[in-house]
Amino acid sequence: MHPHALSAIKQELNDWHIWGGRGVVLAFAALAGGSVVLFTWLTEHALALFFEQRAHWPWMPLVWTPVSAAAIVALTRRYVPGAAGSGIPQVMAALSPNTPPALRGLFVSVRLSVAKVVLAAWGLLAGLSLGREGPSVQVAAGVMHHARRWMPARAQVSDHGLLTAGGAAGIAAAFNTPLGGVMFAIEELSKHPEHRHHGLLLAAIVLGGLMGVSAYGNATYFGVIRVQDLGWALLGPALLVTVACGLAGGLFSRVLVVSIAGTSNDRFTRLRGRFPVRFAALCGLLVAVMGVATQGETFGSGYAHTRMLLEGQGDANPLTVLLKFMATWLTAWSGVPGGIFAPSLAIGGAMGHELAGLTQYANTPTLIALGMAAFLAAVTQAPLTSFIIVMEMVTGHAMVLSLMASALVASGISRLLSAPLYASLAGLQLQRLPAGHLSAERDA
Repeated sequence: MHPHALSAIKQELNDWHIWGGRGVVLAFAALAGGSVVLFTWLTEHALALFFEQRAHWPWMPLVWTPVSAAAIVALTRRYVPGAAGSGIPQVMAALSPNTPPALRGLFVSVRLSVAKVVLAAWGLLAGLSLGREGPSVQVAAGVMHHARRWMPARAQVSDHGLLTAGGAAGIAAAFNTPLGGVMFAIEELSKHPEHRHHGLLLAAIVLGGLMGVSAYGNATYFGVIRVQDLGWALLGPALLVTVACGLAGGLFSRVLVVSIAGTSNDRFTRLRGRFPVRFAALCGLLVAVMGVATQGETFGSGYAHTRMLLEGQGDANPLTVLLKFMATWLTAWSGVPGGIFAPSLAIGGAMGHELAGLTQYANTPTLIALGMAAFLAAVTQAPLTSFIIVMEMVTGHAMVLSLMASALVASGISRLLSAPLYASLAGLQLQRLPAGHLSAERDA
């Protein structure tokens, strides 16, 4: 062995700062993944309790949902404004070069992570149309970012690397797909990759994802999508689903950006600006009315209804799809902490199911899977992440190319209608930075 190589190996092995830093990163990656597992457990039980109580009192949501939405928004605005919304824009804002290190606590911290867990779970307990995957990104990033306090002086792992690894580990743990977490880091979070420590940070992402797999196994929350042999008969229906989901997802993204930014001067935007808590109550009431009208199909994340569609036990119609679209938009517009990943998958799956009936295509789960990937890709404009997440649900590799093509085309269509959703919302988050040199929220 070359003397210089041997010397480098000895220096690597003897530098406890390097190994201490690696140990801290991996320990906090496991802790971040575990926090998402706990978050998952809490949200699942909260939503199950909502449906259990609704079965006894069908009209309960008309009171409980708006009251809860108003209370959640009031608490969020007063105590933890950084916890509002999805959570992905906050992590992107924290990663922005415009954010001074001392002010990253405005967007990610352990305090915000705890608040996000409690308030998003309350949102599902209220039956609001939200998901936990976007919030999982902020929850895990907040935990991972805290690792910097325990890092040895010469560990050479930056805050940027910790935030990227934490956010990606959140997606990996939320969906039980470490590969999806890695791709999410590449597509959405990592604008300045750290070449020196990319191996360590990838290991942290995978470890965070494995925490979800160890807790829940390899099963996905939407069940397993079984497809038959694919042929040319799929081309027409698949193209129809892709274009429809691309247009609908692009429209959803555009409406969400415009409404949250408050750039229009309509009556509801003015109401939201002057009386945000009352506006949240109004949004909650409308979500409750939609849920009661659809026999509960638009309440919550949409996991249960999508699973029923995949198993051939449920039904979807254009009105239900439209109302789920509106319920998700109103929930996000209200300012309640919660994400849109799961509702987007539910909307896309319902569109695929409906178009399978319209085109009389025999293998309905195939179009459901394409709809899920296409709509999520159109909303997030992250086609590779969307494709990988849905691919993990499919048995075999027959649909890999179809899913990838559907996600890429739908994302391209969406770009004609809307600016990238999370980048736009991250820009709005950056407006929260103080003009002067004010102290940031303290990391808990």
